[in-house]
Amino acid sequence: MLRTAWRTHVGKVRQVNEDRAWSGTLAHGWTGVIVADGMGGHRAGDVASELAVGCLADSLQYWDPEWTQDEGIVRLQEMIRKANKVVHETASLNEQYHNMGTTVVAAVLNKHGGWIGHVGDSRIYRLRGGGLELLTDDHTVINELSKAGQLSPEEAARHPLRHAVTRSVGTERDVKPDVRAIDWKRGDRLLLCSDGLSGLVEEQMLKATLGQPGATLDEVADRLVEMALDAGGDDNVTVVLVEDDEAIAAGGETA
Repeated sequence: MLRTAWRTHVGKVRQVNEDRAWSGTLAHGWTGVIVADGMGGHRAGDVASELAVGCLADSLQYWDPEWTQDEGIVRLQEMIRKANKVVHETASLNEQYHNMGTTVVAAVLNKHGGWIGHVGDSRIYRLRGGGLELLTDDHTVINELSKAGQLSPEEAARHPLRHAVTRSVGTERDVKPDVRAIDWKRGDRLLLCSDGLSGLVEEQMLKATLGQPGATLDEVADRLVEMALDAGGDDNVTVVLVEDDEAIAAGGETA
């Protein structure tokens, strides 16, 4: 079995928390986790993220562990597109929610591997053997410019469009989620987070905190949120963590 922990915080500046998170046990002992970071005026961002997480969590209850790797990719894409349809149609029927949207990152895992999917700039990291790997590719203007060699890391960090996403759930009639299969090894830790964490805390600090010897998953989640707040807390911050229960027992950690 896999163990999860998640935390969300409004931050030090925002009045409303537009982030949403979910974790749950699926059929045959599989685990599902989701983070969404909503956007839109008049509280529409929290509506978008709530709708997306709720729809996707419901869809994951029908996950079939017998699906092949390719089938899993297609099915998770379909589930995210269904969430997109729900958010988009809700916005279309209510002027108050016009153009609302949300990022989404999701993972479906067991102790052998699984699938991850994302839209937007929320991220998934994997800690393995002391190394931290970013498993998602931000759907942002800045990332596209950076990959084209048009911006240095320093320029990207200061760019006025650094928070502008090129894809989101709900803002268009359809969306193209990035979905891939991943493997899982004993001792791995997975981090899903909104940019309220990844935009403020350097990856070296994330790696050190995720790999802190003897720290429980709940302690790590609390510490990650504290780090974002200490760095300014100018956005909502949400983290979801996943690890293997067997790895905990082997390491002698206690909850």
